[in-house]
Amino acid sequence: MTDSLDQIFVFVKHWLLDQLANVLPPAIMPLVSSVMSLLPVLVVFPSLFALTTVFERKGLGRIQNRYGPNRVGPFGFLQFAADGIKAIIKEDVVPRAADKVVHFIAPVILVITALTVYAVLPFGRNMVAADFDAGLLFFFAVGAASELAVFMAGWSSRNKYALLGAMRAVAQMVSYEIPLILSSVAVVMITGTLSLPKIVAAQSTHAGLLPDWFVFTPWGFAGFILFLIAANAELNRSPFDLPEGESEIIAGYFIEYSGFKFALFFLAEYLSMFALSGLGITLFLGGWNAPFAALEFIPSWAWFFIKLLTMIFMFIWTRGTLPRLRQDQLMNLAWKFMIPMVLVNLVAAAVWHFTGPGITRWFTSGALVLGAYMLLGKPQFESKDIGKRTYRFAD
Repeated sequence: MTDSLDQIFVFVKHWLLDQLANVLPPAIMPLVSSVMSLLPVLVVFPSLFALTTVFERKGLGRIQNRYGPNRVGPFGFLQFAADGIKAIIKEDVVPRAADKVVHFIAPVILVITALTVYAVLPFGRNMVAADFDAGLLFFFAVGAASELAVFMAGWSSRNKYALLGAMRAVAQMVSYEIPLILSSVAVVMITGTLSLPKIVAAQSTHAGLLPDWFVFTPWGFAGFILFLIAANAELNRSPFDLPEGESEIIAGYFIEYSGFKFALFFLAEYLSMFALSGLGITLFLGGWNAPFAALEFIPSWAWFFIKLLTMIFMFIWTRGTLPRLRQDQLMNLAWKFMIPMVLVNLVAAAVWHFTGPGITRWFTSGALVLGAYMLLGKPQFESKDIGKRTYRFAD
């Protein structure tokens, strides 16, 4: 019974394929199978986006001691429907001097890029659309196209604020993509594979008091924290939302977008947040594995989404708590702290791997991570009073 519930979506897919095999030519059955694997992604995650917008606004309202949406539908939970209808019927205004073709395709490319990476994420046991041997490489390679789409949006708008926001976004995304990838390399070193299902399988033994997830190792915990920070910056979410700084550049790279195209940027942001959260779950939190063998009666796909919702809550909590960084703080954090930290973390992962089981590997790898943090972190997080500096201006 437990296995039937765990594999119910796999059973339904194969049953439908068997039925369609009797009426469709064999040549197109691989295409039909691929479409059936991707169709749930196209339904589930955009629906999760709609619900998350409501939960986020309600959560931020509670954190900031104010009302969230409470007018449309029961307790305001149909606010996303009102927002969607408004976005569809709102006028699409395009600047006269804009490059209309590039202006149109920029948000489309952003959404397509965000959706494509879901093909390699394992959502449960035997539930991955495309099990590539280099799935992790595919994820990062496809995800890098989002930087091009962001710059296309800012450049094509023919607006200096939009161009400035796009340049900020590209600089930020390139800077934080390095620690994001390097934090994942430690997992690749330990598992010896780029296949995401195999990385999940390497965390499924349940041998000790703690789950055999990489986050419960010194290098894995440090890598997970660095991954979360870099992912937050990649998503341009608070406190790294400088590309959309309303107090400085109005709305950043999508200032000249309205109507449904404006909504596509938010859809792409949330889809990317879900995808990066899913990748973090796969790399460090055991993927679809239960934390303990006694809890394996809960379906694997349910565990994945429980962890995903927890990650989403963390992103919302961060947005409602931390103030926006300055541009110099943003870049210093990436280049002077995070990149050296992930390089030290790679050494800590190597020490963990080549040191035999026992307290020695915990002490050695933990000392490396803690020592690097004390050396690199303290100068970055000390408060600096810039108000006492004296500036001289030309007459």
